[in-house]
Amino acid sequence: MKVRSRIIAFFLIVILLGGTFGFTAGPIMKRIKLGLDLQGGFEVLYDVKPAEKGQKIDSEVLKSTASALDRRINVLGVSEPNISIEGKDRVRVQLAGVTDQAKARKILSTEANLTFRDYEDNVMLDGKDLKEGGSKVVFDPQTNAPIIQLKLRDADKFGKVTGAIKAKYPNNQLVIWLDFEEGKDSYVAEKQKADPKYVSAPNCDVVINSDTATITGSFTTEEAQELSDILNAGALPVKLKEIYSTSVGAKFGKDALNETILAGVVALLAVFAFMIWFYRFPGFVASLTLTAYCYFMILIFDWMNGVLTLPGIAALILGVGIAVDANIIGDERVKDELKKGRSVKAAFKEGNKHSLATIIDAHVTTFLVGVVLFAYGTSSVKGFATMLVISIVVGFVTAVFGTRGLMSLWVNSGFFDNRLGWLDVKKEEILNLKDVEDDLNIPTRYDRFNFIKPIKYFFATSIIMTAIGLVALPTIGLNAGIDFSSGSRIEITSNQKLTVPEVKKEVESFDIEVEDAILAGTGSKAAIVRTKGVLSKTKIEEVKKSIESKHGTEPNISTVSPTIGKELAKNAMIAVVIASIGIIIYVTLRFEWRMAIAAIISLLHDAFFIVTFFSLFRFEVDLNFIAAVLTIIGYSINDTIVTFDRVRENMKKMKKLKTVEDLEFVANVSIRQTLGRSIKTVLTVIITVVAMLLFGSSSIFNFNLALLVGLVIGMYSSILIAVPLWVMMKKNEIQKNGPINTLKPKRKSIEGTV
Repeated sequence: MKVRSRIIAFFLIVILLGGTFGFTAGPIMKRIKLGLDLQGGFEVLYDVKPAEKGQKIDSEVLKSTASALDRRINVLGVSEPNISIEGKDRVRVQLAGVTDQAKARKILSTEANLTFRDYEDNVMLDGKDLKEGGSKVVFDPQTNAPIIQLKLRDADKFGKVTGAIKAKYPNNQLVIWLDFEEGKDSYVAEKQKADPKYVSAPNCDVVINSDTATITGSFTTEEAQELSDILNAGALPVKLKEIYSTSVGAKFGKDALNETILAGVVALLAVFAFMIWFYRFPGFVASLTLTAYCYFMILIFDWMNGVLTLPGIAALILGVGIAVDANIIGDERVKDELKKGRSVKAAFKEGNKHSLATIIDAHVTTFLVGVVLFAYGTSSVKGFATMLVISIVVGFVTAVFGTRGLMSLWVNSGFFDNRLGWLDVKKEEILNLKDVEDDLNIPTRYDRFNFIKPIKYFFATSIIMTAIGLVALPTIGLNAGIDFSSGSRIEITSNQKLTVPEVKKEVESFDIEVEDAILAGTGSKAAIVRTKGVLSKTKIEEVKKSIESKHGTEPNISTVSPTIGKELAKNAMIAVVIASIGIIIYVTLRFEWRMAIAAIISLLHDAFFIVTFFSLFRFEVDLNFIAAVLTIIGYSINDTIVTFDRVRENMKKMKKLKTVEDLEFVANVSIRQTLGRSIKTVLTVIITVVAMLLFGSSSIFNFNLALLVGLVIGMYSSILIAVPLWVMMKKNEIQKNGPINTLKPKRKSIEGTV
C-alpha cells in the first residue's frame, strides 16, 4: 500500500505542478519586458556638463536632469523607459521599442534653451518667460501652414521687448533661438546660410502688447509638433554630451529573440535526452526539475519587473548546465554508494548527505563571479549577471529540494530495491559492503590512468601554450572591439549574400574611415563593420536610412567614446582581479591555502588561454567576452572544487600521509572518482553552448565561442593542472615536516563531496 501511495503522490505532484506551469507560463511570458536588443530600441549614456559657468553637478541636478528627460520621453510614447543615474555625472537612457530613433536622439539631447534675441544677439526673453505647457501647434488662417503658438507670463514685458526691437529699424529682427551657444553663434553669420541654426527671425514692425507669441518657419506639421513638445517638456538644466550609444533595429531584435528561443529549446531537449540516457530514472526526474527551473526563473524575473536581454537569455540557458551539475553530483554519489553494496535507501541518504557540501561550495564560487559581474558590468552585462545569480539560486533549490524530494518518494516506496538498472547501476558493479574497508580501493573505469606521474608533460603543454600567448599578445595583439578601443560598430543584415569588399565600400561612401569588416551569421548575410572615430548623430541617421533602403533591414549602430573605452577596460581588469581574490579567500577558508593557490593558477591559465585563442584567430574582444571569461572562471573553479572536495575526504580516510607515494595515491584516486562527473557536467554545458552557437543570435557568437573554448580548457586545467600543482606544493610539506595527520576533530559544519 505504501509503495502505491508514494508513487501516486509522485504523479499527483507532477500533474499538479505541470498543470500550474502550463496554465500560467503563457501570461507570465507576455508580461516579461524585453530589452532593446530583443525588440529594437535605443540606448545612450550622457556625460552631464554644467549649462553655465559655476554650476555644480550634484545629486539634485542629476535627479532634475533625469526628470526632464522623462518628460521628454513621454512625447515619444515609450511605455516603459529606463532612466538611471550612474556615478557622479552620468545619466543612462534606455528606450526599448522606440520606432523613430532619430527623433528620440534629437528630443533627448536638445537642451531646449529658448531665447528671443535682437540683431546683436542680446537676450530679450528666455524660456522662463513662457507659461508651463504653454506651447501648441496652430495653423496660419491665410497659408494653412503650421506655426507654434507660445503663451507668455507677462504681456507688458512682451510689449516692451517688441517696442525696443521695432525702434532698431531696419535691423528690427526678433531672432528666436533654440540652444544658442555664446561666443560661437551669431545672427549676422547664420543669416547668410541656406539653413540657419536659429528657428526664425521675423521683423518686429509693431508693438505687441499680448501674452501670445508665435514662431513661424518652413515647418512640416510633424516638425512643428516636435518643437512644441520639446518646449513644453522644458529646458534641460545641464548640457549633455553623448559618450556611448547603441541602437538596434526592430527586425534585428525580433530575429535575435526567435533564434535564441530556438537555441534554448534545442539545448533543453538535448540536455533532457543526455540526462535520461546516462542516469535513467533519476535523469528523468532531473528533467522534470529542470523544467521547473525554467518556469521559476521566468516567474522570479517577472516578480522583479526585470528587463530580459539577449545576454540574459544566454545566462538562463547556461543556468541549465549549473542546475544539471547539482543533479549530476548527487546522482554520481548515490551510484557510488550503491556500488559499495548499500541498500537503495541507505545509498540515497548517504550519497545526498555527502554531496551537499560540494554542491554548496561549487555554487558559492560561481555566485561570487555573478556578483562581481553585476558590480562592474554595464547594462547588458548586468542583465547577464542578474540572470546568472538567479539561476544559481533557483538551480540549487530545484536540484537539492526538488529532485531529492521527488526521488525520495520512489526510493522510500521500495520500488528500486530489485530494479537497480533504473538507477543506472549494473549488478556486476556492486561489491559486498563487508569486503569494503574504505572506498579508496573501489574500482573505477579510469583506474588504468595515472594523472600525477606524467605531470611534467601537462605542465610542458601549458607552458608552451602560455609562451605562444606571451609572443602573440605583444606582436599580434587583441582585436579589441569598440567597447575597449572606442569608435563605432555597424552591424548589417541583408536579404542577400554580402562580401567584405562590398560592405567596406558601402560604408566608406559616407566618408567614414573603416578599420575592419567581417562577415557574420549564417549564409554570409550579415556583416560587422568597425570604424575609426565616433560617428555623429547626423551621420548615424544618414547611414541607417541608406542601409535600410538597400538591404531591407535597419542596421544596429553602436558608438563608444575614448573615455568610456578606457573605463570599460579598467573595470574589466578590476572585475577579474576581485573575482580571483574572492575565490582565493573562499577556497583558503574552506580547504587550505595550497589548494587556493593551485586553483587560482589554473583559473589564470584558463583566462590567458582564451585570450590567446582570440588573439591568434582575431576574434573580436568586447564586453561580452569579459563576461564569458568570468563565467568560465566560475565553471572552472566549480570543477576544481569538486575534485578538491574529494581529495579532502580521501585524505581523512587515509588518516595519515606518510610518503609522497601516499599523496600521489590520494590525488589519483580522487581524480578517478570525480572524472566521470566532470566530463558529464562539462558535456551538458557544452550542449547548451553548441546549441546557441548553431541556432542562437550572431550578436553573441563570440561570447558562446569563448565559453566553448573555456569549458574544454577549464576541465583540462582543473584535473591536470590544479591537482598536480597542489601535489607539488604538498610534497614539500611532507619532505620538510614528515608524515601529515589528516584526520582532524569533527566540526559541526557540513563536510562532503560528490
